[in-house]
Amino acid sequence: MLAAVRTELPATALVLTLHESQREAVPFDAAWVRLDSPPSPAPRRNSSASEALVPDMKIEIWSDVACPFCYIGERHLDLALEGFAHRDDVEIVPRSFELDPSATPGEHTPMAEALAAKFGTTPAQVEAMQRGIGEKAQAVGLEFDTRKSSTTNTFDAHRLVHLAEQSGRGRELMHALMTGYFAHGLRAGDRDELVRVATEVGLDESRVRDVLAGEEFADDVRADEAKARATGITGVPFFLIDGKYAVSGAQPVEAFRSALDEVWAKEHPVQVLGGDDAAVCTDDSCALPGTSTTQA
Repeated sequence: MLAAVRTELPATALVLTLHESQREAVPFDAAWVRLDSPPSPAPRRNSSASEALVPDMKIEIWSDVACPFCYIGERHLDLALEGFAHRDDVEIVPRSFELDPSATPGEHTPMAEALAAKFGTTPAQVEAMQRGIGEKAQAVGLEFDTRKSSTTNTFDAHRLVHLAEQSGRGRELMHALMTGYFAHGLRAGDRDELVRVATEVGLDESRVRDVLAGEEFADDVRADEAKARATGITGVPFFLIDGKYAVSGAQPVEAFRSALDEVWAKEHPVQVLGGDDAAVCTDDSCALPGTSTTQA
């Protein structure tokens, strides 16, 4: 993966990949991979009011409407952000990833039937697996009931997320689509149903229908998927922080909290100004500048 990452990310990148092993998350500190090259200057951030504001942290999320672990993983990130001191300085950008781009647009197959055929198992086994995933989703406050869900092509849904992102509603629409898909049997390839969900989050109905009737935002979806390939992303969810740090999979909330804190500390180090000869007190003494005398 790192060879692919080098072709897309800056030569100075630090990449963090976290994977589940026997359902236990790899400790955050154990998962760092450093690319050998000297550091480059950090980009300028909000240095003056006249400059366009640049977010202090940018998180790009590759996900698919039909990915249950994307649904759960994004919720874990949101919970981690609730306790993150700098959450108001974080920009989150949804990126497109299709789990089954070969699916026929507009066709829908019952999920249990489709997954049983794909994985060589039975619909009953698929339903049992979905119940297990549902327990994880419900544990973090998500609705989940896939008995009415169906697999389909999600390209149009991704195009609408790009439309929604123009007005800052990209994540809101993605969450609404995921909730509909995993909890209410949303037929994610049905354009009328897509229109309904998009208008519920505030998009203009005529604009949504115009997009679905044409090819608008198709290039944006393909560009996201091309960047995923160049970065070495083969599964979702995938979270890329500041273009240099990555978390892969529906990691626990604690792992996301550690990632946020680690990246912020690395990208915003405290710089001590002035000399090192000023008077200072420690836990057990106070030293006067230029002397070795201590006073209790």
